[in-house]
Amino acid sequence: MVSSSARRLATGLITAVSAAYSLLALTYFLHGPGYGAAAAVATIAVICTHYLNMRAGLRGERPPAYPLTIVLQAVVTYLPDLLPGGMSGVTAPMLAGTLLVFLPLGWGGALVVLMMLYEGTALWWGGVPYIVVLFYVVTVPTTGAMTYALVRFTRVAADLEEARAELADAAVLKERLRISRDLHDGLGRSLTAIALKGDLASRLMERDPAAARTEVGELVQVAREAAQDVRHVARGYRALSLAGEVNRAVALLESSGVGVQAHLADVTLPGRSEEALAWAVREAVTNVLRHSRATTCTITTSVNGGTLRLEVANDGVLAEPGPDGGGLTGLAERAAQAGGSCTAAPTGAGGFLLAMEVAA
Repeated sequence: MVSSSARRLATGLITAVSAAYSLLALTYFLHGPGYGAAAAVATIAVICTHYLNMRAGLRGERPPAYPLTIVLQAVVTYLPDLLPGGMSGVTAPMLAGTLLVFLPLGWGGALVVLMMLYEGTALWWGGVPYIVVLFYVVTVPTTGAMTYALVRFTRVAADLEEARAELADAAVLKERLRISRDLHDGLGRSLTAIALKGDLASRLMERDPAAARTEVGELVQVAREAAQDVRHVARGYRALSLAGEVNRAVALLESSGVGVQAHLADVTLPGRSEEALAWAVREAVTNVLRHSRATTCTITTSVNGGTLRLEVANDGVLAEPGPDGGGLTGLAERAAQAGGSCTAAPTGAGGFLLAMEVAA
């Protein structure tokens, strides 16, 4: 995983820098047996507190007993300065990194500046050459900034990996919703048509076999179209033609005994808008056949400025309204994607109107 690799890299670099400063401290300050032992204890204390703090920082957490561990690292960094020679010049850079990681940048930066001033003053008054003083002063912000950058790099990598996983889950959910919506919208009309034509063919079987055979042939054709719709949904191909969908709707409604009038404006639409309108016609016709007692249905489109409005009206409201199976919700989503809206409601004349507006 990317975040694990970034964490290992950052851990290795921070450990290498910390080890280098620690070895420098032990080598430089071993003036005598007693002072050497004190320097070793102080160095081990600095390493342990720094390790605890950086381990938590790389995981995006606070260290145990926060902020005690940070205070403890500051104490073990500067307490050895009470001994002859002092050693904070080689341990302060590690503390600078801890402060920048866990404190707000404003406070952390201010404390790092104070640390630089302290180191410069202490070393200058100790008679250290100014080149050496400059070196130790500069290592405080540079090492602190490097540590902060490594920790931030690790956390950003982890956040990006988490965001990538969330986007992948969202993409899977979106695709599932698309398939569910398209199957509902696409197969609803086909299955309704199959049921109607099958019922009509069974009634015509004895008194008009020729007409029954015609209905069965049309039933087979609708079934083939349904199978093709399923394949298109599986492949993600959903391009529909408004004129083609209206033609199919007229043929289906008329074969079911519903008088139809269709008037379409002569206008070229963007692909997303035409697809949304085609789905609206399909859903509206499905609802007319399934849920209404309509005898007439009108399908009209009109252009007003940069908006095209589709209206599918019928004269038979639902006798027993049922819950929306998701069709109207899907149409509202499609309309929104095409820069418009969709409404569906009974009319005052005892009919029902589905209207959709999209960008023309």
